[in-house]
Amino acid sequence: MQIHPELTVGELVAQDYQSAAIFNRYGIDFCCGGKKTLATACAEKSVAFEALSQDLEQALATTGLPAENAANWSPGFLAEYIVQTHHRYLRDALPFLIQYSTKIAQVHGARHPELKIVEKQVRLLAEDLMAHMAKEEQILFPYIKMLDAARREKAPVAPPPFRTVQNPIRMMEHEHESAGAILENLRELTQAFTPPQDACASYQVTFAKLNELDQDLRRHIHLENNVLFPKAMLLEQQFQNQN
Repeated sequence: MQIHPELTVGELVAQDYQSAAIFNRYGIDFCCGGKKTLATACAEKSVAFEALSQDLEQALATTGLPAENAANWSPGFLAEYIVQTHHRYLRDALPFLIQYSTKIAQVHGARHPELKIVEKQVRLLAEDLMAHMAKEEQILFPYIKMLDAARREKAPVAPPPFRTVQNPIRMMEHEHESAGAILENLRELTQAFTPPQDACASYQVTFAKLNELDQDLRRHIHLENNVLFPKAMLLEQQFQNQN
């Protein structure tokens, strides 16, 4: 596959998730920053486009697992996959991280005062994400599933109370940016989730879990911003064109 500089980061990751690892290596945000062209992303990170494109071409030459190519999934299936995989993960991981970030801040905060800030940031992230997931599961995703079912059954669709799917999507994308900013702050505070030499087992486990959450949330946001939301807007437009 030839890599064109005007392709967006999100388009490329949506085509093949193998590219996500390459973008991570170069420090290029593929979830919240997915709408940027490759040329723009390279310029912002002072990355040579030729080097990036060569690495991307090598990565894309390897066929990934079918489950990694969510671009082929229906919007309704993808919405349910996100809930069952990524929302479920967050509901398990966030209480653990609140508990352990509080614990290590209390025990190690005198020597590592940044842990007090880490604790507050983890609590803020958890609060924001729990509210965010509830809105998706109660408002946006049911509408997307209804659109998908109506497409399959060739049934009419009533206008939603929010007028168009673009309105809740716009809100969700804004909230994704807020969550991404908190995670970026956590990465800086923790030196990319690297525990210091005097870290105890709880300290090490907390940072490892933060790193795991960071990786999962990047994939999660990518699937929504760059795959699910464009599919939902296109599907709604198709219904509107029929009227």
